Amino acid sequence: MDVRSLFAAQQYAASRPAMEPEPDSRGAGARLAGAARDFAATLTESEEISDAAMTGDADPHALVQALAQSELAVETVVTLRNKVVEAYQELLRMPV
Repeated sequence: MDVRSLFAAQQYAASRPAMEPEPDSRGAGARLAGAARDFAATLTESEEISDAAMTGDADPHALVQALAQSELAVETVVTLRNKVVEAYQELLRMPV
């Protein structure tokens, strides 16, 4: 066995724990699912406040705040979708 390959194997073994995910960290799928639940909850809350405002049971300030929150949530989701589509198109353009 060559000394350089032994040294490389030792360096790899030493750096491997630094690359492993932390045991308490959530995966990307779980984080994405949580973000989708938060998005749906924001839209549901805004819809309930809008319904209450139409019947006169809600404060106008709460309505404006709910509309701003839902607008921000939709803009964020649209931006995320655009980034995902852009990344997918970039992968399609890669030579095989």
